[in-house]
Amino acid sequence: MENKPSFYHNNRRFYNWVVYDVADEFITKYSNHYQGVLYDLGCGTKPYEEYFKQFCNSYVGVDWSNTLHDLKADIVVDLNKVFPIDDEVADTLVSFSVMEHLCEPQLFLNESYRILKKDGVFVLQVPFMWHVHEEPFDFYRYTIYGLKYMFEKAGYTNIEVEASTGFWVNWFLKLNYQLIRVLPGNSLKKKLLRSVLKPFVKYNQKLAVYLDRRWPKTDKETQGYWVVAKK
Repeated sequence: MENKPSFYHNNRRFYNWVVYDVADEFITKYSNHYQGVLYDLGCGTKPYEEYFKQFCNSYVGVDWSNTLHDLKADIVVDLNKVFPIDDEVADTLVSFSVMEHLCEPQLFLNESYRILKKDGVFVLQVPFMWHVHEEPFDFYRYTIYGLKYMFEKAGYTNIEVEASTGFWVNWFLKLNYQLIRVLPGNSLKKKLLRSVLKPFVKYNQKLAVYLDRRWPKTDKETQGYWVVAKK
């Protein structure tokens, strides 16, 4: 567990660990892109900082002051506005589960392009089939086509978009989040329900992974998307 990029992520729980395992696979897969000065746009509590520092020369966390997490950003920026950051300062950009929370996502991509050095790479993840969260700051969901269009509009090239999961991982995650909403409470009925549901939601994710690996994968039924794009 300790060597997983998501080891320090405070949102990893027994009912959703699979989505972080999936993210770990993608983050590890793209590790050859992490180099030089790396900016983490929407860094939150900086759960991936230690992992990225294995590859890059320096890590810079960027987030806004209204974050719902503990503010740990090195640079405080409203990502919906022009960044108070110089042109072409970053060799690498990363941004995970951030763009859905931005009311001006195209400006965000335009600004990311501006601060990225020539031949630099942006690795981004966004949810697709995911519940509304951190409201009221949850504005959009993106398809593979919308992502390609917006990145191209910002100036990026060599844009690759991959679905993060297949149908089954996505479906079981949605089921688990629905089930945990009925777990809180101290009545005998609630305690009995927890004793049944907790093991179920923890281990059904293993079944979901098994089914996804044996089912024809589609990019239309997925928890989210990963984008790798070059300036």
